[in-house]
Amino acid sequence: MRTTGTVIAPSLLAADFARLAEACSAVSEDADWLHVDVMDNHFVPNLTIGTPVVKSLKAATDLPLDCHLMITDPKRWAVGYAELGAYNVSFHAEACDDPVGLARDLRAAGTKAGLAIDRDTLIEPYLDMLPEFDTLLIMTIKAGFGGQAFMPELLDKVRTARNAVESGHLELRIEVDGGIADDTIAAAAEAGADAFVAGTAVYGAADPAAAIQRLRALAAHVGGD
Repeated sequence: MRTTGTVIAPSLLAADFARLAEACSAVSEDADWLHVDVMDNHFVPNLTIGTPVVKSLKAATDLPLDCHLMITDPKRWAVGYAELGAYNVSFHAEACDDPVGLARDLRAAGTKAGLAIDRDTLIEPYLDMLPEFDTLLIMTIKAGFGGQAFMPELLDKVRTARNAVESGHLELRIEVDGGIADDTIAAAAEAGADAFVAGTAVYGAADPAAAIQRLRALAAHVGGD
C-alpha cells in the first residue's frame, strides 16, 4: 500500500456487481485503494451497496477500502464501516451537522477520516476543519451516478484546497472523484489532487491493470511522482 505519491483508486461502482471478487483481483497488483461508493437512495437518487458487501470485500481483497458514503445521517452509519476495517471513510459535508465530531469518531474507531464536498458546495467554509481529516474528497461531477462527464471548473476547489494544505503544512490527501480518465487526470493532478477515483476508465477497459498503470503515469508526470 502506498502512503506517498499518486494514489489510484478504482471505483467498484463501474465493475460487474455479480463479480466483485474478480473485479478486486483484476486490479490487486496495480491499484492503491479500492473505492466503494455507498449510496442510500436518499442523499443521492441511487442505491448501491452497504455494510454486508463491504464486509465481504474486506475478506476478498488486501487492498485498502476507500468507502465514500453518499448517505443521509452519516453520524449513524459511518463508524460501522470503520469497524469493518475500511481504510478510509469519507462522508459528505452536506449531510453532517458536526463534521469534526464525526471525523474524530472515525479516527477513534481506527480508520482515516475523509470529508467529501459535492459539486455545488463551496469549499471555503470547511478549510479550517481540514486538520481534523486525512482525506478531502472533491467531486468533479454531481454525486450519485457513475459515468458522468468531468467538470474542469470544479478544479478551482482542488487548487484552493492544495493552497490550504501547503500553507498549513497539513498531511491530507486531496482526492478527486468523477470523470477521471486518460484525458482528465493530468489536469486534476496539476490542480493539486494526489488521489484519483477512476471507475469506467479502469473497469471499462479491456485491461484494467494496464489502465491503472497508464493513469498513474499521466498523473505522476505532472506531479513529479
